[in-house]
Order: sequence, then C-alpha cells, then structure tokens
Amino acid sequence: MNTKMIRNILLKLMAIEGVFLLIPMVVALAYGEESYKSFLIVAAGLIVTGLAFSHKRPENQTIYAKEGLFIVGIVWILWSFFGSIPFIISGIIQNPVDAFFEAVAGFTTTGASLLTEIDTLPKGILFWRSFTNWIGGMGVLVFVLAILPLANNRSMYLMKAEVPGPTVGKLVPKTMSTAKILYAIYIVLTLLQTVLLMAGGMSGYDSILHAFATAGTGGFSTRDLSIAAYDSAYIDGVITVFMIIFSVNFNLFYLVVIRKASQAVRSEELRVFLGIIGASILLIIINSYHIFPSLMTALRYVSFQVASIISTTGFATAPFNHWPYFSQTILLLLMILGACAGSTGGGIKIARVVILCKSIKRELKRMVKPRSVSVIKMDGKVVEEETVQGVHVYMLVYVAILFLSILLIGINGFDVTTNISSVITCLNNIGPALGDIAGPVGNYSSFSEFSKLVLILDMLIGRLEIFPIILLVMPSLWKRKSI
Repeated sequence: MNTKMIRNILLKLMAIEGVFLLIPMVVALAYGEESYKSFLIVAAGLIVTGLAFSHKRPENQTIYAKEGLFIVGIVWILWSFFGSIPFIISGIIQNPVDAFFEAVAGFTTTGASLLTEIDTLPKGILFWRSFTNWIGGMGVLVFVLAILPLANNRSMYLMKAEVPGPTVGKLVPKTMSTAKILYAIYIVLTLLQTVLLMAGGMSGYDSILHAFATAGTGGFSTRDLSIAAYDSAYIDGVITVFMIIFSVNFNLFYLVVIRKASQAVRSEELRVFLGIIGASILLIIINSYHIFPSLMTALRYVSFQVASIISTTGFATAPFNHWPYFSQTILLLLMILGACAGSTGGGIKIARVVILCKSIKRELKRMVKPRSVSVIKMDGKVVEEETVQGVHVYMLVYVAILFLSILLIGINGFDVTTNISSVITCLNNIGPALGDIAGPVGNYSSFSEFSKLVLILDMLIGRLEIFPIILLVMPSLWKRKSI
C-alpha cells in the first residue's frame, strides 16, 4: 500500500475535523457555555497536528481500490474517536465507550443515543450531535473531495468506498466536480427545510439542528420526546416530506437540475421505493386505525413513522413500539429495506432488493429453460454481472453479521424483540428499536459495554456497506503491492 499517501490524507482529514469542531465551539461561546473549551482543546490538537505533518505531499500520490477502502474504514473510526472526546471533556458522558457510541451513532447517522434529559444539554453539545448527523449523511470524504483534491484522478476510489449503494458513478467527468454537485444539492435542501421549519414556529436553533438530522437521516433531536415534543401537524408534514426527499438517490436531483426530470421520474428504484411507502402506510392505517381518533390523525402519524423508518432517520412522533404487532412487523421490514442507493439513508437499499428479486426471477427462468440467456436490467440498462454478484455477496455477509450480532447481544438478557430489533436498527443505521428498552422513547444506556461495542461495529459496518470495515482485518489489505 501507498502508506505515505494514506498518512498524508488521514492527517488532512483530521485537520478538517478540527475545523468542524470550531463551529460548535462558536455556538457554545454564543450561548455563554463552558463546553466551548472541550471543542477548542480537541480542535486545536487536530488542526496543529494535521497541518504540521501533512503540508508536504508524497511524490507518489497514486491510490488504488484497497487504499481507498483502508482510508474510508480508518477515517470513520478516527473521526468518531476524536468526535467523542468533547463529550468526555465536557463531562456530559464520562465513560469512553459510551462517548464513542454516541459519536459513532452521530457520524453513521444511526441516531442511537445513550443520553437522557436531552432538553437540558448544553447548546454546543446538541449542535455537535446533530452536526455529526449532517456530516456523516453525505459522507466525510465526499465533503472533503468537494473542497480539497486528495488523490489526483484516483479520488473515485474514495467515493466508491463511502457512498452507499451497489454502484457509484460520476455525475460529471471529474470526481471533485461530482462531489461539489452532490454537496450543493445537499446544502440547498438543508437550507430549504430550515426555512420551512422556522415558518412553522420552530426556533432558528432547533430548525437548523433538525434539518441537519433530517438531511443526514440521523434523527438526533434537541428534545427528549423527539419531534413529538412540538405537537405540530405542519412540522410533522415538513419533516415527513424531507425524510423521503433525502432518501432518494441524489443523482435524480441532478437530473432535475439539468432539466431531465422525466428521466428521473422513470427511475425504477424510485417507483419501487414510493410504492413501498404507500403500501406500508395503507396497511398500517388499516391495521391500527382503531388506536387513532380520526383518519387524518392516523395518516399524519403513520406516514411520519413510515418515512422515518424507511429513510432510517429514526425520528418519532408516536410510540410505535405499542402499535399492533402486524404494524410493528411492517416497520421492522422497512428497517431492513432502507432507502435508495446514493441517498443519505441506510438499510440494504431498494436498488439491491430490486436486483436481487430480478436475479431470483432469472434463476427460476433458467430452471425451466436451462439454455436461455437473459440479463438483468434497471431503467433499461443492463446491470453488469459483477454488480449482481456483488449484491449476492453483500446479502450473504449481511445476514451472517446480523445473526452473529443478535447472538452476541443475547448476553444482555433482554427480550428477543429488543435484541433482534436493536441489532437491525444499528446495522441499518436507524436508531430506535422495538420494545420499551431501546424504543422511540428509550435509549441504549442499559446495554452492557460489550453489547455497545458490538452495536458500534454494526453501525460502522452498516454505514460503510460492510466491506471497508471487514477488509481492515484482512492480511491482503496490508500488503504493499496495490491491486
């Protein structure tokens, strides 16, 4: 591996995290909070160290696929580690494992929290929590690539290792330009949601932080009761719409921008995604209508929760863990399915589900007609066999990790619903689980430290689509020869 180039990139990324930490520091200062010191200490250390040792670029700046995977896997761990230190220094979270859990839940946009009495937390700390959702939503390296060239024309390997979905392509010829377009769309949508939330009576501070958490589909709120604390149909509606928007492949937004909206609307993944949302809302309303005072009330709360779960945002406006079992089962399935590829959402992605279903259909056809030759298509384009095989491998590894994690979490002694749903919600970067312990009004503080470490690993594996984290422990990744 090109260790000098890897070290240079990692040091620059640490310096950039230091710059990000200055933002919550300013917020803390603006509110007259002592917590500003915790951000200043970490920011100063990262900026000074990063700039001091990364100013000289190596002669060999080439990186390949395995360097990209290594950088992505390591940087997410490092950013989460250093991002957890302000929690410890400020005294908000004293246990290092708990602080790391909170930071990982933020950056991976899982939103699984250990904190209680969130309403009383310092403004700077709350800002940092939601800001990590926003940073992690589009991706750490995607943001950096939008402002800083890291690896010449090989930067696409970094995006491929970080952007969720079975395939990643450039919107325009240059990777840096693609990253800029993605983040420009991301920022505009975040600002638009902020304005709309403020129009509904939410304070500017809360509007910004909830827009951060929605855009990153992370779900960290400034209130103990999440969005339910506002008890506003308007706010529920705005957030519902934007949770769905941020669950859509950002490439489709680019098509709209360049006036190819008709091509975006024809997206097969989008149609399946919206169809699943509509069917889920209808089935849950039919099943749980009796617990709501009216049809409109049912539509309001059910549509919000369906959007929150399938987008993997994790906001809550209702105790869905007490809904009828059939409704809870639908929500559990939505946790696994997740959002669209190329969005800020988690889950296994609708694109993979579509490819997998078409692959099964093709195999059934081959059983009937062994000599038939057929290809899998999406949006009228042939899906490469390498991509199809990648989906199969992904699903096998996903199921193996899911089963193993559930087995390990079982040592908590909690009920089966809590164990299974906690693993599913962390592996798919959602946040709230089913049951009372880690449900929409619960948290993960009662889990053992071992279980928290398992869930931390699940969150990282889920956000980075499994392989960058797993490959970190493979000997072949550490060989000097690039592949």
